[in-house]
Amino acid sequence: MNNYNIALISGDGIGPELTEATIKVLKAIQSKFEVGLNIIEVDAGDRCLENRGVALPKTSIETIKSSHACLKGPVGETAADVIVKLRLMFDLYANFRPIKAYPSVPCMWPDIDFVIVRENTEGLYKGLEFTLNDTAICLRVITRKGCERIAKQAFELARRRNMKQRVTAVHKANVMKVTCGLFAEVCREVSQLYPDIDFDEQYVDATAMRLIKEPQKFDVIVTTNMFGDILSDEAAQLIGGLGMAPAANVGENFAIFEPVHGSAPDLVGKQTANPCSMILASKMMFDWLGERYGDSVCSTAAVAIEDAVVETLCKGITIPDFGGTAKTLEMGEAIANEIFGK
Repeated sequence: MNNYNIALISGDGIGPELTEATIKVLKAIQSKFEVGLNIIEVDAGDRCLENRGVALPKTSIETIKSSHACLKGPVGETAADVIVKLRLMFDLYANFRPIKAYPSVPCMWPDIDFVIVRENTEGLYKGLEFTLNDTAICLRVITRKGCERIAKQAFELARRRNMKQRVTAVHKANVMKVTCGLFAEVCREVSQLYPDIDFDEQYVDATAMRLIKEPQKFDVIVTTNMFGDILSDEAAQLIGGLGMAPAANVGENFAIFEPVHGSAPDLVGKQTANPCSMILASKMMFDWLGERYGDSVCSTAAVAIEDAVVETLCKGITIPDFGGTAKTLEMGEAIANEIFGK
């Protein structure tokens, strides 16, 4: 049995509630599949800043560095000082955001199933901003290396998914001719290395419209940092909202898994937040561990988590937003019980 050290950031707002529900699922996986998880709580976020004067202490960074992977809840106002910093620190250049319709969840169409692959370390989110007299300036940095590696990740994913076998590069090269022009050019070049995968391009505004009109036609979308962030939030509304949207931040040697959404301070203490986002993020974590370490048990555990989410939803156990009466923790317990029952 392989043993994994997992750094856990519970986050702010509803983060601790989602974490509590997710821990129920992780414990069920440990018991059912004998996966060795050493879960190490790590301090980071708004509360950490308030209590310790820094949003991401050096001790937390060292703990994360010594872990096999990190699972985090949503962070509040200090997100840029936590997750954005960690993405850059560990060079987690690929952000995978699956958009998938699940049963018993209000979705625009029941057959939505695609993934947004977002470049995670460049573009406007690099944070290179300054003022010049009365003018505010932000630099959009796009490199050939960054474009090549994210494009390859998208094509490799399309091949693994074995579904529509299509990659759609999303950009705005008709306006941003240099930065988006480079991104589009490199995606075309990389597409030639994958003759078995269909390739097309769309402008970002057209994609925003087509996500509403015909989301079933997408398989893998690859795009730049800010475009990917915006489009994935829009796309999440097609499948029941951000509570159904997990994400993986992946580099060559490390990965961090998290919900797409923020800390939702208005929901704190109500136990009405949907824990599926973080639970499905843990599913993505097991997928990654299984692939990286050749651990078939982790891969099996990942399938079991998603199956348990589906079974729980099919039984009508869900949050009030979806017409159910279950609390956040109750959903976590129900999903854990499905794992035990298999």
